[in-house]
This record gives sequence, structure tokens and C-alpha cells, in this order.
Amino acid sequence: MTEPTASRRTVLCCAAVALAGTAAAGCSSAKDDTGSASAGPVDLGPAADVPVGGGKVYKEQAVVVTQPAAGEYRAFSAKCTHAGCLVNGVVKEQIQCLCHGSRFGISDGAVQDGPAPAPLPAYRVAVQNGNLQVTKS
Repeated sequence: MTEPTASRRTVLCCAAVALAGTAAAGCSSAKDDTGSASAGPVDLGPAADVPVGGGKVYKEQAVVVTQPAAGEYRAFSAKCTHAGCLVNGVVKEQIQCLCHGSRFGISDGAVQDGPAPAPLPAYRVAVQNGNLQVTKS
């Protein structure tokens, strides 16, 4: 039984395609998780949507906003520092990630429980005309 052999042309074509794919991947830019290159504040909507002693996850913006005390707002990345899952919500004054059980403080984003190695990165937050404005920098 004879085994098929690849011609020199086939081998060179496959190598060229593989190199082109690698080069194209190297030209792409990764999404900036910190948002440090953002053009400015992002409007998240009414501040009234964030309960006192709790918070709200804005999945599309990957932001969680908390209100530890009346009129005191904090904003953090909604990406868990353990595996990058989005946090699920705020329960009993803790930001919770159900992927692996990490929990973070609503005042400072500090790790309170779980495998997360670091606190959630904090963002600037302000209330303007009743709406939350978050700047990721």
C-alpha cells in the first residue's frame, strides 16, 4: 500500500496560509479591559436604579455601580479578577461572582471571599442631572 505524499507546492501553500493567519492575528488589537483609552464618561442611566446598600451590574459596559450609603456611589469593573467572569449582582452588601464564589466589598471592591487574587478595579463615577456617569480610567 502506498501512502500519499504531499508535493512541495502543497507544503509551501499550507505554510504560507498558516503564516498569513498568524500575521493577521498579530495585527489585531485586544479590547482594552481597563477602558483607559475611553473618550470620556459613559452614561449608565438613572442613579435611582442603584439601591442604597446594594448595586447594579451593567453587563454591556462591564461595570458594577454600588451605593454603600445614600448618595455615595462607587463604580468597579464587573469582571472578576479570578477568571474574568462578569459578576452576577450585589447581594447582602457584597458584589458576587457565581463562577467560582468570589465576593467583593461594595465600598472598595476588596476581595472578601473566594479565589479572586485582587480587588475589582475602581472607576470614577459621578451623578449629573440624575444620571450616573462612569469614566474607566
